[in-house]
Amino acid sequence: MDGQPEIIGQAIGFAMQGWDLAKGWLLSPAAWSQFALLVVAWLLAVAISRRVRPALSHLLMPAAGQEGMITSTRRFLLMFLPLLMPILAYGLTGVGEGVTRQIFGSGDVIAFGKRLFLVLAARIFVGEILTDPFLRMLGRYVLMPVALLYLFDLLGLANERLAAISVDLGNISFSALALIRGAVSGTLLFWLGRWSNSQSEDFIKRQQELRPATRELAIKASQIVIFGAAFLLLMSIMGIDLTAIAVLGGALGVGIGLGLQQIAANFVSGVILLLEGQTTVGDFVVLDNGEEGTIVKMTARAAILETVDGRWIVVPNEDFITSRVVNYSDAGKRHRYEAAFSVSYDTDINTIPAIVETAVAAVAAVLSNGKFAPECELKAFGESGVDFSVEYWVEGIEDVTGKYQSDVLFSIWNVLRAHGVEMPYPQRVVHHRGLAGTAAPAA
Repeated sequence: MDGQPEIIGQAIGFAMQGWDLAKGWLLSPAAWSQFALLVVAWLLAVAISRRVRPALSHLLMPAAGQEGMITSTRRFLLMFLPLLMPILAYGLTGVGEGVTRQIFGSGDVIAFGKRLFLVLAARIFVGEILTDPFLRMLGRYVLMPVALLYLFDLLGLANERLAAISVDLGNISFSALALIRGAVSGTLLFWLGRWSNSQSEDFIKRQQELRPATRELAIKASQIVIFGAAFLLLMSIMGIDLTAIAVLGGALGVGIGLGLQQIAANFVSGVILLLEGQTTVGDFVVLDNGEEGTIVKMTARAAILETVDGRWIVVPNEDFITSRVVNYSDAGKRHRYEAAFSVSYDTDINTIPAIVETAVAAVAAVLSNGKFAPECELKAFGESGVDFSVEYWVEGIEDVTGKYQSDVLFSIWNVLRAHGVEMPYPQRVVHHRGLAGTAAPAA
């Protein structure tokens, strides 16, 4: 035994202590009475849960089609009904433990059973209630080992051993327990922050009475608050002095001023865009370099444009501030377009404006009221025909796909064909003169 490693000796010592404890329980009348109380508590918890659970399920189940905060809360509480039996057993066992300690002066057996019911509750929580893959993984590999250590009353010993192990990172010293606690708390906090961020984002997007720019600004502000609070809370859990964070923040500020100027400029430009509301998600814009598209997303650094052919262009926010941007969505509700056409010189051109204006006004997308009515104008006398153009107004943004002009040109073609008007095409007349002195061909 003397040549064995220390860990083997400790394991044998724990095993001997467990064996002595088990013999004491098996040979003690007080232990048997506690076993009996455990069985009674379990049977009583099963009987109560079988009668109460259907009633609670009926009470908490919302009616079909109901929505709202109260309905969501009822659905959330309904998820925890599988925990009813182990929690009842845990509470009844706690009452039995108090009775046995008063009568026999000890309650180790029933205390072990109470911890066992708590482990059972943790097992049901991980296996039946948690549906998120990340939370289920965290419960399986973190919560269940901690519950098993608690079951055998080894949690305090494990904390002491882990706290005694020191990990040095420069001038900062951590215990292994603090690192484990920080890793678990950090993953849980930032998962919770991501979930809270998605919930708040969905809630803000549903507030249709707010302007799109205001909604985007509120979403960005909620992200900063949620993840900033999660970071500070994690630092507090790990026991890190926040003055070190202040020094780090100062160094980060210097880094932004020297090496991250463009990132800082884009971030500030994004905030300005959201505050002014001149450019926001859903607007069709044309940049100074000719790129054009609809803004589908705005981040802290850049805006995402989707072109008419489905390509996505990442445009830094600073470009919207320092260069000229044409925003067709913010320019007005009505836009004017022009369609050109020609007719033959044999046509009575005095009749063309009336028939073309009537045909174009009949197009569904074209406005036909007052000053927005179509106007057909004579432009020039061309080489092949008489050139006209018709100006028309439509509701909507820039006709980037040409759908309005296509409908208008179809209507012009159809009305001219219906009235027998010829649309010319380029023609050339070639005069051939024979060479002087060349004899005519024989007949």
